[in-house]
Amino acid sequence: MTTTRPHHAHWPARLPRELSVPATTLWFNLEVSAARFADKPAYLFLGQPLRYRELKAQAEALAGWLQARGLAPGDRVLLFMQNCPQWVAAFYGIVRAGGVVVPVNPMNKADEFGHYITDPSARFAITSRDLAGIVREADQRLPEAQRLHHLLVASLADALPDEVATEEAPAAPVLAWLRDVTPLPPGATAWADALADGLTPGPLTRGPDDLAVLPYTSGTTGLPKGCLHTHRTLMANAVGGQWSHAGPETVALGVVPMFHITGLMYLVLGNVYEGATVVLLPRWDRELAARLIARHRISHWTCIPTMIVDLMASPVLDSFDLSSLRNLSGGGAAMPQAVAERLRDRFGLTFAEGYGLTETAAPSHANPPERAKLQCLGMPIFGVDSRVVDPDTLQEMPVGESGEIVTHGPMVFQGYWQHPEATRAAFVEIDGKRFFRTGDLGRMDEDGYFFITDRLKRMINASGFKVWPSEVELLLYKCPLVQEACVIAAKDAYRGETVKAVVVLRPEARGTASAEDIIAWSREHMAAYKVPRLVSFVDALPKSGSGKIMWRLLQAQEADGG
Repeated sequence: MTTTRPHHAHWPARLPRELSVPATTLWFNLEVSAARFADKPAYLFLGQPLRYRELKAQAEALAGWLQARGLAPGDRVLLFMQNCPQWVAAFYGIVRAGGVVVPVNPMNKADEFGHYITDPSARFAITSRDLAGIVREADQRLPEAQRLHHLLVASLADALPDEVATEEAPAAPVLAWLRDVTPLPPGATAWADALADGLTPGPLTRGPDDLAVLPYTSGTTGLPKGCLHTHRTLMANAVGGQWSHAGPETVALGVVPMFHITGLMYLVLGNVYEGATVVLLPRWDRELAARLIARHRISHWTCIPTMIVDLMASPVLDSFDLSSLRNLSGGGAAMPQAVAERLRDRFGLTFAEGYGLTETAAPSHANPPERAKLQCLGMPIFGVDSRVVDPDTLQEMPVGESGEIVTHGPMVFQGYWQHPEATRAAFVEIDGKRFFRTGDLGRMDEDGYFFITDRLKRMINASGFKVWPSEVELLLYKCPLVQEACVIAAKDAYRGETVKAVVVLRPEARGTASAEDIIAWSREHMAAYKVPRLVSFVDALPKSGSGKIMWRLLQAQEADGG
C-alpha cells in the first residue's frame, strides 16, 4: 500500500489511491480496442478517419515488413515524423514486431540526428517524405558500419481525405506541406509498398518487463540520453485516464507532439487503451483548434500554456464555442494566473496543471479537476510517493520549505541507456524505496500539493520546450564564426524564457560577423526551439580558476538586467 501522505486528505473520493496495472504489453491494448471498437475512428486527420481495425491492420503489416527485413526482439527503431496517423501505426507496428521505439523530435536537423542513429545502434528508421532528407544526410556522414540498414518513408498526403472540408482545413502553407510528395531517398522503401506486401508477423514474444520505448532526454552535460521504459512503466500511466474522467466516449484534441513523452502518453497510449478518438491538428493554429473543438465536440485537451495564451488573445475569441470541453490540462511551463482566471471567467474552464518528466513517463503529479490550484504542479498521482528533500542530506523538508523533488512510483523509468553512472546518480534510497531525483527544486504546501521554486539542473524552459544549454553550446562550437560560447536563459514575454548566446568570435570574424549571422547559422543546424533568439558578443567569457566557463555569473548578470 502507498504510504499515507498529506495529499491523501484531499484525494478525490471517486479515485483509488493505486491502480491495478495490467501485466500485458502495449500492443495488447490496441488488440483489445480494435476488437471492441473496430469501426470507431481512433484518429481523425483533417476529417479523414483511421478506424481501430485499420490501425491494427496497418501496424501488423508494418510489423511483418520489419521482421522480414531482420528486425530482432529488442532492436531499436527510430520514429521521426510530425504528428500524423502514420506515426501511431508505426509505433504499434514496431511494438508488435518486438522492437523498441526511439521517438525523435522532428525539429532536429542532420547535425543532431546522427546521435540517434549511433547511440542506440539503430538499424531501422521510419520517417516521412519531408524529413527523409535529414535522415539520409545524417546517415551518410557516419562510418558505414554505423549506418542504418533500412529506411521506411511515409507520405503525409496518404492520410488526407480526397477533399478537405473548409472547417477542417489548416492554413494554405500547412496544407501544401501535407500534400507535398518529395522523392524518396535512394534505397528507401515507400510506406504504401510495405503495407501492400501484406506480411504477417510472427508470434509476439515480448512481455510487460521488456523494453518498449527509448525516449531521449537532454541533460546538463553531453549529448541526450535514452530513458529505459518498459511496457509496464508506460502502462502505469496509460491506464490512468479516470483521473481526468477519460474513457471510450472521450474525444481529444491532439496537438502536443507525439515524440514527446506527454504526447506519447495522451495521444498514442492512453487513448488507445481507452478506445477514445483523437482529432489530430498537424500544426498549432488557434482558429482551427477552436473550429475543431466545436465541430467534433472535443471533450479533452492536453496542451501547453502558451497555446491557451494564444487562444485567449484571438480577436475572434467571442465567437469560439468551447462548451464541449470537460477537461483542460497540461504542463511544461507555468500558466499565467491572469490567463487562467480569464479562461475560468469567460468559459468556465479550469486549467489543471500537471508535472512529470521523460523519466516518469509524463505525469507523476497532477491537479484533480475538481480541486485544482493555479500555478501548481498538483499532487502525486496513483501509487506515487513524492517528497521534498534537502539535496545534500536527503532529509525531508518541512511543509512550505524548498528542496529537491524526489519521486517513487510505478511509472518511473529503469535507468539511462548505456549510462550506468548517470543511472546510479539519478536514484537515491529513502525508507527502503528507490526514489528518482528530478533535479527540480520545489515545495509542498499543507494540503500536499507541490510547487516548483527553482531548478538544480541548468535548463531553459521556452514555451514548454526544454532547452539544455550544453547541447546548444556543442552545436555552436561547430559554427565557423564562433570561438567560444555560453548559453543562458533570457526573459521573454511570450515564451517565458528564451535562449541567449554569449559569444566570443574567432579573430577573423570580429568586426564583420553580426548576431543575425549566428542566428541564421543556428537555424540551419539545430531545432528551431533551440536557436538563440538573442546573441551578444564579448571579448572573453568569465572563467574559474580551473578554466570552466562561469555560466552562473552570466546568468545572474542577465537576471539583473544585463
